[in-house]
Amino acid sequence: MRALVFLLIFFSVVFCANGQSSFSGNVLDAFDKKYLEGVTVGITGKGTTTTNSRGYFSLDGAEGDTLRLSFPGFIDHQVVLGEDRFLLLQIQDQARLLPTFQVDAEPYRFRFKDGKLYLAEDEPEQSRRLSSGVSAGIAQNADLTPGFAVYGVLSSLTKRNRELRKYEEKLEWVRRRQGYLEVIDSEAIRKALMDSYSMDREDWDQMIVRFNEFHLEHEFLDWPKERVEASLQEFVRLESYLGN
Repeated sequence: MRALVFLLIFFSVVFCANGQSSFSGNVLDAFDKKYLEGVTVGITGKGTTTTNSRGYFSLDGAEGDTLRLSFPGFIDHQVVLGEDRFLLLQIQDQARLLPTFQVDAEPYRFRFKDGKLYLAEDEPEQSRRLSSGVSAGIAQNADLTPGFAVYGVLSSLTKRNRELRKYEEKLEWVRRRQGYLEVIDSEAIRKALMDSYSMDREDWDQMIVRFNEFHLEHEFLDWPKERVEASLQEFVRLESYLGN
């Protein structure tokens, strides 16, 4: 009886050992061969895990199971598990499938190619916004066969383009404060006010800091130069009066 129980336990352990194993490995970017952190690695019905900062993962599975990899901005990848217990896997960035395009943000121009951003010092200037919507149309190739062409920025696919979008918003913010900048950068206005109220450069710098803090809520957005200048003159007058 004891022998029968022992044999049952033995064969159960052997069966589990043959059916279930630990699979581990590293996930890399197929383009630059760098480790990818945060990739979701899973086997249907047997759990999931994510890669660490070295692209490493480990989970239990069996030969014949399908290992699935998923990562935002990358093409999903599947691997059927075999005898190898350590896997070196690569996944493809969707941005590498995008067409090359150029964007302008004076005084710089950029090119977006193969999922990477480059300065385009020698590229011809174009009257295009830093980022733009997507447009598409029919393209005629050299052999007169029709094709499909995509132009512009696919704005939600990559971190790089999100950064370009933020930069464009910064440029727009600066543009809306143009009236303020013309006043603050004006040497004639600064010299006139400093002379009128007997201020040295340190006094002037402190005055501008207080002026900016007083108007922090709206930051002079869309204020014309005349309005900013009148506001500054009145502010300096009141500050000087209260300080005496």
